[in-house]
Amino acid sequence: MSQPARRPWVLHVDMDQFLVAVELLRRPELVGLPVVVGGRGDPTERAVVSTASYEARAHGVRSGLALKLAQRRCPEAVFLPVDFPVYEEASARVMQTLKDWPGAVVEVLGWDEAFVGIETDDPVATARGIQAAVLESTSLHCSVGIGDTLVRAKIATDFGKPQGTFQLTRDNWMEVMGERPTTALWGVGTKIGRRLGVLGIRTVADLAGADEDALVAAFGPTNGPHLARLGRGGGRSRPDDTPWVARAHGRETTYQSDLTTSEEVRAALTELAVRVVDDVRREDRPVQRVHLKVRFAPFFTFTRIRKLAEPTYDVEVIAGTAHDLYLALDDSRPVRLLGVRGEMVPPEGGY
Repeated sequence: MSQPARRPWVLHVDMDQFLVAVELLRRPELVGLPVVVGGRGDPTERAVVSTASYEARAHGVRSGLALKLAQRRCPEAVFLPVDFPVYEEASARVMQTLKDWPGAVVEVLGWDEAFVGIETDDPVATARGIQAAVLESTSLHCSVGIGDTLVRAKIATDFGKPQGTFQLTRDNWMEVMGERPTTALWGVGTKIGRRLGVLGIRTVADLAGADEDALVAAFGPTNGPHLARLGRGGGRSRPDDTPWVARAHGRETTYQSDLTTSEEVRAALTELAVRVVDDVRREDRPVQRVHLKVRFAPFFTFTRIRKLAEPTYDVEVIAGTAHDLYLALDDSRPVRLLGVRGEMVPPEGGY
């Protein structure tokens, strides 16, 4: 009897409730309880949920939700502060485990997820083997989406959560995804979903069958064809393990008390610029554009960008440029959040 042929597959490895799971290793007494990680762990402060346990999610607590709202939805939740160094160390062990898998090509997406390109005759068995390897090396569980493109593998993962696997390929794409809303697609948010709805495109099947010229007219020559490919589950079929090179570094802070004067804003921008310059100096590439993010109370957010006359590491130039962008908004409302992002000159040879 002939053996199944080895063929290339994409696996999307996604750690289950990653930050919470790492915390539960340190605090096993919290297993089974609703746990929320975010900010300094104080739900009376202005901060958002970074990750919630499945028990907390059952109460409607989700990433990005204000901690105050999270406490209202789940009063019995245990709130824990974000501990970046611990998560970074755990993430490094996860990614190294994936890179050590024979024949794997690993494209890291973030702390808790990565694409793995692999040739195998049994992708499900391979996925389960990777889950076991990650669990053995980190004591953490993951879910694995299996696909013949990155898009299909990424979307498949949610069907396998938690601790499971799911396979999504050209053969079952429409059966699984066809009647789902376009917002079920990776990268299609509510705003784009609404714009598609205006065109009469409401489901994945609608998008897959849409006229590409109409999509180009509505979304442009790059995004239009990209959306059409998304509807079909298409796109890249191989992960890229080229090391990621940062284009910018940014810092932002949500203030516990609103900033009410231009002087307070200027001082806060200087503090953020100092941290940005520390980050870009480690890249050895000066800042060529300054990005400002301002959130006025209660929740109005603006972003502005300005190119500098010449690249610099000068904190005063960066902070001053950000402050000029703030003043140009001509808005006297109290400020609850500020962000400064330094876009660096490209590395030698480009990105």
